[in-house]
Amino acid sequence: MTLLAFGLNHATAPLEVREKVTFDSKILPDALNELTGNTGINEAAILSTCNRTEIYCSLDDGDAEWPIDWFSGFHGCKKNELQNYIYTHPDANAVKHVLRVASGLDSMMVGEPQVLGQLKQAYHTALQSGNIGKMLNRLFQHSFKVAKDVRSNTVIGNHPVSVAYAAVRLAKQIFGDLSGQTALLIGAGETTELAVKYLHDNGLHKMIIANRTLERSQNLARQYSAYAISLNEIPRHLDEADIIISSTASQLPILGKDTIESAILKRKRRPMFIVDIAVPRDVAPEAGELEDVYLYTVDDLKSIIDDNIKSRREAVKQAEQIIDTEVVHFMGWVNSLDAVSTIRAIRDQAQQVREDVLQSALQKLQQGTDPEDLLREVTRSLTNKLIHPPSSQLHKLSSTKKEEILQIVQGLFNLTPEDSKSGKPK
Repeated sequence: MTLLAFGLNHATAPLEVREKVTFDSKILPDALNELTGNTGINEAAILSTCNRTEIYCSLDDGDAEWPIDWFSGFHGCKKNELQNYIYTHPDANAVKHVLRVASGLDSMMVGEPQVLGQLKQAYHTALQSGNIGKMLNRLFQHSFKVAKDVRSNTVIGNHPVSVAYAAVRLAKQIFGDLSGQTALLIGAGETTELAVKYLHDNGLHKMIIANRTLERSQNLARQYSAYAISLNEIPRHLDEADIIISSTASQLPILGKDTIESAILKRKRRPMFIVDIAVPRDVAPEAGELEDVYLYTVDDLKSIIDDNIKSRREAVKQAEQIIDTEVVHFMGWVNSLDAVSTIRAIRDQAQQVREDVLQSALQKLQQGTDPEDLLREVTRSLTNKLIHPPSSQLHKLSSTKKEEILQIVQGLFNLTPEDSKSGKPK
């Protein structure tokens, strides 16, 4: 069995590629069932965020090509469109990759905690749809533990870091004092909640929160004395917004170029700062061509992210050391699975031999065979039947391999070289 992690992320693929291969949460269970329904995939989980789309699975063999073929085909892409962006990590490298993702080391904002929650959600979705087995269950539980260890034993989580944090930081660089600005936040998920908190902490108190479900935006707005609206009310309020931060799971744009252009005219050319964190994008890219509109995507936050990486370099080294050690531990468990199955097979074979000898002995006992003679015959027969197969194979060994294998056998049966020479166990 082979572990495999493959996909693409912010480091390997641009936004216009990443948004083609996202998995909407509504279709995830069906996608997982389709993937594991293919011969060879035993279990699978899918992580799909604004910065990455990855599949974690276990296969009967090491051929990673056809799962990638499925991934490309599911999204209506040709394989050659994606092959320059996709990475594949088998076995120990797959384990290391998942641990790095869980710990925030593979994130655009190094150390950001949101990806751990996203990974837990991916695990629960796969679990509830019946696509998690022994291998991935152990891997996910291990990754959650390691992420906790990394945060407890390094300073990687000491400062607030997330894409939402970077977006607010950029707004502060542009406007300076945020207290006189009005912000429109589209979406009511975790990223929006963080953005609201960071804006509030930086002195911005006039906020409009829009969401498809009005109740969710109202719940968030209530905490910060903000104003809640539904998505279809956005055009009526768009001209009020100096800062727009959008992060929804919509598969289609929320804001088109014409809608934004109308709002700019109402604002009498006062500039509008927009950060579109969503993947696929919430804001039509053409809106960035408008005068007085400053449109940024998640990929445009690189300079802030680079500063974040520099400040956390030492913590990253410590985290990598923890992860390297934990990869060894996990692979030790994986390798032990082969031994467990072999031991079970040996035990089953011995039980069958015992059953055969027992049935034969019971028949002879009913026929009147002397019990003492029968006991001697049974123990001799049982010994011969158990020892004959390995003894026969040892005699057939070639001279080049015999010494090495004999040493292994001596260790298995707790024999010394002297025991082997004398033929007597110690």
